[in-house]
Amino acid sequence: MRPRKTILCVEDNEHVLSVRKFLLETRGYRVQAFNSGAGALNFLRESPPGSVDLLMSDLIMPQMDGNELVRRAKQLHPCLPTLLISGTVTSFDRAASADAFLPKGASTPAELLERVRILVARKRGPKKHVQPTLPPMAQQQVAVAS
Repeated sequence: MRPRKTILCVEDNEHVLSVRKFLLETRGYRVQAFNSGAGALNFLRESPPGSVDLLMSDLIMPQMDGNELVRRAKQLHPCLPTLLISGTVTSFDRAASADAFLPKGASTPAELLERVRILVARKRGPKKHVQPTLPPMAQQQVAVAS
């Protein structure tokens, strides 16, 4: 069984946060939910690098918006993939610091899950291609031929 991927989910609306957490957990993700950017940053400060697989955040929140959260999170964990979500489609221009953007309400749960799957896979990196090794005699023949 594969280890579960950890997603940091930040949303100031408690109802939306609980729905998003339920959606992700029923698909096998481990979700750490926070209703503020400050709480999420504290969690990241205490987390070893590579232990969080995705930061998903609302763009427009009080105290610290999603862009600021992403910027600070990337200082702590530079390879952490980030996804910003906003109810205002025109906010995409303001979501410049994230790896991906989804309009809240204009995307289906299936689209959200697909975007999450892609970002988590990107963190893992491309599959490594193993080149077949030649027997020692064939390696000598290749060396002589070149």
